[in-house]
Amino acid sequence: MLKRPREADAASEHLRKRKRQDTTDHLSRLSDELLLTILHNVSVSTLALCQRLSHRFHTLAGDSQLWKAAYYSRFVLPRASRIPGVKDQSSTLKHLVFSSRVSKWLDEDSLVRRGAQTNWKRQYKLRHNWSRGSCDVSEIKVAEEQPIPPLLVQLHAGLVITVDAAAELRAWSVSNAKKLLAQTRIHDGKHTASNEHPTSLAVDLQGSEGGDLEVAVGFNNGRFSVFRFISQNSSFVHRFTHPSSSSGALSAIAYSRPYLVTMTKAQLLSLYTFPEHPELDDQSRYLDAPRLLSSLKSHTIWPPYSISIRVSKHSLVASIAYALPIYLSGWSVGVQELRLSPEGEMLESRLASAVSQGFQPLSAVSSPPASPSADTIIPPPRKSERSSGHSVTKPTSLSYTHPYLLASHPDNTLTLYMVTSTSSILSISTGSRLWGHTSSVSGAHVDGRGKAVSISSRGDELRIWELEGGFSASTSRRRAALGEVSVRVQPDHRPSPGEHNEVITSRRLPVTDEQSSSVPRESQAEVTVTRSWLGFDEEKVIVLKEKGMGTQALVIYDFT
Repeated sequence: MLKRPREADAASEHLRKRKRQDTTDHLSRLSDELLLTILHNVSVSTLALCQRLSHRFHTLAGDSQLWKAAYYSRFVLPRASRIPGVKDQSSTLKHLVFSSRVSKWLDEDSLVRRGAQTNWKRQYKLRHNWSRGSCDVSEIKVAEEQPIPPLLVQLHAGLVITVDAAAELRAWSVSNAKKLLAQTRIHDGKHTASNEHPTSLAVDLQGSEGGDLEVAVGFNNGRFSVFRFISQNSSFVHRFTHPSSSSGALSAIAYSRPYLVTMTKAQLLSLYTFPEHPELDDQSRYLDAPRLLSSLKSHTIWPPYSISIRVSKHSLVASIAYALPIYLSGWSVGVQELRLSPEGEMLESRLASAVSQGFQPLSAVSSPPASPSADTIIPPPRKSERSSGHSVTKPTSLSYTHPYLLASHPDNTLTLYMVTSTSSILSISTGSRLWGHTSSVSGAHVDGRGKAVSISSRGDELRIWELEGGFSASTSRRRAALGEVSVRVQPDHRPSPGEHNEVITSRRLPVTDEQSSSVPRESQAEVTVTRSWLGFDEEKVIVLKEKGMGTQALVIYDFT
């Protein structure tokens, strides 16, 4: 048998061998400037993945300017298409291309002014979690049994203030270390009656330097007290107590130092101002007695109320939003304003409502619909309701932060009104009905940028709404028709095994404080809302709920 020549064996062996691939890393040879230019054009998910390649790419892909540009493109630019006046300047919005100039950032210029202190990746992740409803949930137990009268709660800058009938004013931290920071008794013995209890609570929305916060508490005998939370030593300081009055319980109170507004059960609206002494640096001193600037008694205001204070260089506006019954056609809303000069001189008192001129047709009268189950299809509003914006049911809550007035209803809907308030006019637009809840809506809160949060009466459905600019523009109406104005909060979201993007998913931070615990899924059905209270800030939503046996807790939805 003849043997194959050596040349054939060598050729065959050469074909069977695998060619060695070129393992040279050409990308790493590029300069940092070129790599930043490339990363500027990739998607956010790719940008997050690049941070896991190496230490160098972790630094480059985490560059603050990259995330700043991504934040601008996703969250600032789309807002311009919804804000009246901005979107009309240019149909293509070319004047709002990315820039570090403060004028290009609308009302989010505070993030730019902070400079290097702003973590743009964290801001992007925070806003992304809000848009998806992704959050971590924990709770702080505040009462072992339901107090009578109920607990009052306010939230400001990551600090929760509570006051109860046991005369305890408390401050809670809702950051990673959830705990009780300070508490004090609100009865001083000098002005205290045996049956006195708090009926209203407000915090100074302007805040103070160094994390301090001023709090106003109203009582059932008409008196009110002012306290100051000192962050340095985590304590409360009593600063003032106003004597009781014969006008009845203070059902609502608003505080924006040095101005304070009270609303009594007898529908008496009073505006006070505290004398200021800039030469005195002691922020813990006892305040001088306030001066009554104006008072107004009304017989046409129905609860629920929402009172607020707006201060500008040229005027001071104290306003109250209220429910308004309409003859034979249900309920609407109204707003009354007291306009004063910076010196405290009364300029005018004016009134506006969302009721159209003339009588409402009898066809608008009907019995309120029953709340459907979660599987029931919600019918669209009747033509008469769409045209008037009125509801046949009384609002369960009102929230007014100019220019947004939001009412919640027991028929699973909310109504948004836009308030126009200038030096010459006060008006309320026709209401726009908002659909999305599958059960009665017990409470809602809206801020000055049009972000709102609402919760169902059973406490098992929390929704986030983007209402900026209202629904007068066709773009906003199209978003509402597509269901893009709200998202349901999904606290039980877990990342799938193949989901590695740390920006897209939300982390679940462990709770270490013994007063805090996670909210298990099986206990959701036992939780109900107390007094429809909820509030939110840039990072969290806080809801006061009660569970079985009357235990009350602050449920914290953390979007960080």
